[in-house]
Amino acid sequence: MKKLIALTVLLLTTANSFAHYLWIETEVSGSIGQEHVVKVHMGEYTYGVVEEVQGEAFQGVKNFTLWAVSPSGKKIPLSTTAQKDHYKAVFTPEENGVYTLLLNNDQIDVIDYSEYDFGIFKTHYHAVANVSVGEAQNDTATQNENGITVKRIVTADDQVKLQLLFKGQPLAKSEVKLFVKDLWSKTLETDQDGFIEFGLPWDTKYILEATHQEEVPGTYKGEDYEFVWHCVTYCIPA
Repeated sequence: MKKLIALTVLLLTTANSFAHYLWIETEVSGSIGQEHVVKVHMGEYTYGVVEEVQGEAFQGVKNFTLWAVSPSGKKIPLSTTAQKDHYKAVFTPEENGVYTLLLNNDQIDVIDYSEYDFGIFKTHYHAVANVSVGEAQNDTATQNENGITVKRIVTADDQVKLQLLFKGQPLAKSEVKLFVKDLWSKTLETDQDGFIEFGLPWDTKYILEATHQEEVPGTYKGEDYEFVWHCVTYCIPA
């Protein structure tokens, strides 16, 4: 709990890239044979902060990988080009069903926040989004064997049902934050199987963020760290 409180303070008081998160934005509906645009942002959505690509914060987390996973499980690597405030990628759907977009970045320098009583740690970012093509529905893909991810589950109504996973296993009783613009947020907690369920009362963009602290020390680029801080986001566009 002491570290979680320290982290909250750091998120509000530092300009380091650790104070932000990466997320994927894309239209939720696509069509077979038509190019579909994907955008990768960094910042803090609820505070209206979207970093520019050439800024110091975004440069520190630019070494991410991005894929589209087809409904049949085909993993398609996506190349990106830098725009003013995001990286842009394009893919062309070939199947009906739900495509999953996955971003991963564990190539981030070690951060020393010992002076804030938080310790020395390595960051691992992950982000998820999805695109529906046609009427067929399927759960989103999960492919982050070494970190945290979120899986969207097909439901019969308009409720959003997600499962939070860490290294393929459910994260039970874990805190999840749901953000919209203008500083609104809601805290949710996963059940014993890692599931959460919620409605979308407003026609706006929602970003879900969940974190997990893995108490495993290591070394990265010659720098020792005490634990790994994992962060996953899931964006639901308006």
